[in-house]
Parts: sequence; C-alpha cells; structure tokens
Amino acid sequence: MSELSAENAAEWLSRHDLPADNLRCSELGGGISNKVVLAEGAGFRAVLKQSLGQLRTEAGWHSDRERIFREAAAMRWLGGKGCSGGRIPGILFEEPSTFTIAMEAAPAGADMWKTRLFAGDRGAQPARTAGETLGSMISASWLNQDAEIIFGDQTIFKQLRLDPYYRYTASCQPAAAEYISDLILRSATRRVSLVHGDWSPKNLLLHDDQLWVIDWEVIHYGDPSFDVGFLLNHLLMKSIAMPGQADAMESLADVFLEALRAELPADAGWIVPAALEHLPALLLARVHGKSPAEYLDPAMRHRAASLALDLMRHPAASAEEIFSR
Repeated sequence: MSELSAENAAEWLSRHDLPADNLRCSELGGGISNKVVLAEGAGFRAVLKQSLGQLRTEAGWHSDRERIFREAAAMRWLGGKGCSGGRIPGILFEEPSTFTIAMEAAPAGADMWKTRLFAGDRGAQPARTAGETLGSMISASWLNQDAEIIFGDQTIFKQLRLDPYYRYTASCQPAAAEYISDLILRSATRRVSLVHGDWSPKNLLLHDDQLWVIDWEVIHYGDPSFDVGFLLNHLLMKSIAMPGQADAMESLADVFLEALRAELPADAGWIVPAALEHLPALLLARVHGKSPAEYLDPAMRHRAASLALDLMRHPAASAEEIFSR
C-alpha cells in the first residue's frame, strides 16, 4: 500500500474523478497521527488525509487506522444536521484500501486560531463561534439514538486520549493517579452526545468571519464535558506560555462558555462543572502525557504541573477561579 505524499496525491484524486491536472500539492503538518496533503488548482482546493497506525511520538503510540472513516462519517452526519456556527468540510471521497479520505479545504488564507492567538489576536469572535458550534453539536446529538449507534464505540477515544493522556500521565505521576482514575470512571457514565475529542484552537480554522472545524478522528458518543475542558485547557496553557496575556485568555474563556451555554439543552447544566474536573487532568497530560505541549518551556511545564496538582487537591468552582490561580 502506497503512502500519501505531495508527489502522488494527484493519483488519488484522479482515481476518484476529481481534478488532478496542474495542481500544486504540498504536505501539511498533519499533527502526529496522519499524512495530510493540500491540493490546489484553478477553482479547486482539497485536503487528502491518510491515517497512520504508529503515531509520531517518542513514546510508543498506536491506533486503529479505521478511525479515518469514522471521521468521514461524523462530518457527513453533522453536515446534514444544520448545526449553527462553524463550517464542517464536505467529504469528497473515501478509499478503504489505503485508509485515505479527501475533503473540502478551507479557503486560501485561512489560519488556525492557535496561530492567531500566538500572533496577538485577541478578538472575541472565534471564541464565541467555537462555543456556539460546540454547543450546537452537543444539542444536535443529545440523547440521539442514531448517533449513539453509529459512534458509540469509544476504542479510538481510548487509544488517542484516555490511554496516552490520562492513563499514561497517571502512571508517571502517582500523586495524580487516584484523581485521574476516578475522573475516567465518572466520565464513562456521561454518555449523552457526540464528542469531537480534539476541540483545540489548532483545529479551528478562521477565514474572514467563518470558522472551519477539522480533525474529527477522535469522534465518539460520550461525555461532552471533555471537549469543553479541552478548549479551556488550551486557553489556560496559553496564559501560562504568555503571562502578559492571562487576562485576555480568561476573557476568551468567558466568551466561549457564554456562547456554549446558550446552545446547550436545558438539562445540560452539569457540563461546564464537569469540564472543570477534566481540566487539571488535561493540563497535567500536556506536561507528562505522550503528547506534551511543544510551546511550554521547562519553567512553564513546572508551573502547569504545579497548578494541575493544586486543582486536583483543591478543585475550583469556576473557570475564573482557575485562571486567577
């Protein structure tokens, strides 16, 4: 089986009767779990994505390559629900024999929200749309039997999140082991909606006033507070990485949560408090887990780990309290 690359991406497109001539193909980062190629031509932009079995990490990390097709299924399922807020790329093809899919690409010039945050952009609209879109996805799939049947298996979530983030961290940090073990058990009982599993500023692409949501490979039916905690943790880590911007990051967290709450079902008031339980475990995982945050230097990592352990010992009552600490 051939491996996707910028040199051969046109062959994939041609096999599926998509434009393949006079294209500019370039390999994108793809994170640690995929090969990703952007193909651009006159009036055509597509992203091809091939899942890896062995992830690009120092510690051994494997995952079922079939996850790429659950990602495509999630994008199709949610695309048909008319969720408010962000844009979900349309699927162009799936190729089971090579574990490859192709999808619409965001317009040229689109930036990761992560990139804009580090560049000093503190605009509230991305945070608002991120909250609105996540809340809309939760509502669209809330106690939805169809969603549970299709996405109820949590194998990929365990392979890509619970094991490398939570369980690996607990094995390295005995002081956090009991907290993380109890958190996993509590979270497993909250099976109420779809969970993206990687609701991060790097997966929220901005173009003008539009937000594109990508990287759906960890999608499953489960505990939506994980996604809320995931986004809050990224804003918290950026406040640690950029101490002079801590107030701005807290403000964006407030905007995100306000927009999220406006879209949630009436009986979902527990989601934000539950997200605050996930947050210290996620923070510690980005220091001691298998995927440490690349922008935290040793001093920042120490500060993050200390805060995480303090939050486990003395839980915060609000996101504001967490940022103030």
